[in-house]
Amino acid sequence: MIRIVIVDDDPMVRTGLRLILGGEPDFDLAGEAGDGREAMAVIGELRPDVVLMDLRMPEQDGLVTTELLLGRPSAPRVLVLTTFDADDMVLRALRAGAHGFLVKDTPPAKMIEAVRTVVRGEPVLSPSVARQVIAAATDRHVPRRDEAVRELSALTEREREVAVEVATGASNAEIARTLSVSVATVKANISRIFAKLGTDNRVHVAMKVRDAGLV
Repeated sequence: MIRIVIVDDDPMVRTGLRLILGGEPDFDLAGEAGDGREAMAVIGELRPDVVLMDLRMPEQDGLVTTELLLGRPSAPRVLVLTTFDADDMVLRALRAGAHGFLVKDTPPAKMIEAVRTVVRGEPVLSPSVARQVIAAATDRHVPRRDEAVRELSALTEREREVAVEVATGASNAEIARTLSVSVATVKANISRIFAKLGTDNRVHVAMKVRDAGLV
């Protein structure tokens, strides 16, 4: 069973998430919290596999809570929920090590898939979130096209194709279908891309692809 804790200050959002996730036979909705301080206590007691984390909350926001959680040993996977009015916070949550980002109006099937994906150790990034985060990052810094082109030149043609698909926010399965390869091949290519670019994050890859003008 995948143990899940929902953290959001809006009771209606928590109710909606319970309705979406509660019917899955392999999901155990272990608990919920309305703010970050409460979440720390609940998560410490229940030790979930996945935390669905809102960013904007009273008392202690989701960013601080994510940073504290991911600083613990045996930390849960953190799947951040965003409404796009907090691009800076999303970028900071990314740097803190959050495992995925979803908009709150993500279709139920996609949200269910996202939970299972982060449990498998794969990051999740909604395409719209990818566009917002990349735009936020590049709008605040002078693009370094030459550097990005140079770094991406180390990739093989296949790795470059995979990197471009990553920049669109596509999942491993979607990339596999687009490029007519296996998911295992996609994973292997992403591992090599991470090694060559010196990162372990899909959004960093997407930013390099954007800076290089490939999307």
